[in-house]
Amino acid sequence: MTLTRQQIMIAYLGACRAEIEALKPGNVHRFADGHRMTATQFIESAEVSAPLVCEPRTSVGRRILGAVTATREKVGTNTNLGILLLCAPLAKAAESTTTDFRKDLVRTLDDLDADDARDVFAAIRLTNPGGLGSAEEQDVREEPTVSLLEAMGMAADRDMIARQYTTGFADIFTGGLSAWTGAADRGEEDMWPTIFVYLHFLSSFPDSHVGRKHGIDLAEEIRKEAEMIRRTVTDEMNLSRREKVLLAFDKRLKDMDINPGTSADLTVATLFVCNMNFGLHNPDLNG
Repeated sequence: MTLTRQQIMIAYLGACRAEIEALKPGNVHRFADGHRMTATQFIESAEVSAPLVCEPRTSVGRRILGAVTATREKVGTNTNLGILLLCAPLAKAAESTTTDFRKDLVRTLDDLDADDARDVFAAIRLTNPGGLGSAEEQDVREEPTVSLLEAMGMAADRDMIARQYTTGFADIFTGGLSAWTGAADRGEEDMWPTIFVYLHFLSSFPDSHVGRKHGIDLAEEIRKEAEMIRRTVTDEMNLSRREKVLLAFDKRLKDMDINPGTSADLTVATLFVCNMNFGLHNPDLNG
């Protein structure tokens, strides 16, 4: 699969906008801001980062560092580090001339080197994400001595974004895309397929961002509650009642300063892949 830079940028911007338009409990969205951030900041972050994420013939690390720098200059806070860590390798893989996107992605990940690691470590230090903590090996506060893929492998057991690097983005290509397809096949429209992707991630794994800030036990409690919410919303056909359930969950999470940011980042990446896989049928991606 080969897409032009413009097509990749449209797919990326579409994913970012669709995610912020969806009512994602605990996260920032158009229904409610939160965590000292606004929906407008996320849209602005997408717009300034898109040219850098999709810069042709540029390493994954340089794309991430450039996009993080541009985002900080524009909105002054960390709105999209996880999104960039996931979407930069996807964008680079989409430039390939083969017909198997997943293989192109794995090859892109395998080619990541120490320069990529240095750039990504610098980007992480620049954003100083909440609950960053420290690591016994390859701490981001120090210069890396291994490739980015190896560094991600060392964090994969505690961070869902790092895990994607070591599994060829398996959770996106299986769970995330399946959740989107399942929702679409049921006739869900507008923001609802995106919501079901988000609820899939939130209910399937303890959210890494929640775990870093609040501990794994609370992250697991939120996962269990999200599983019940997902079932309730799936069974409820009335959209107004659905929204009421989600908004109540959203308020509870935000009142506790709980932001399932990793689940939101994985949602953007899923939508990005979906847009690129099926985008050739979308006239907006042509030309």
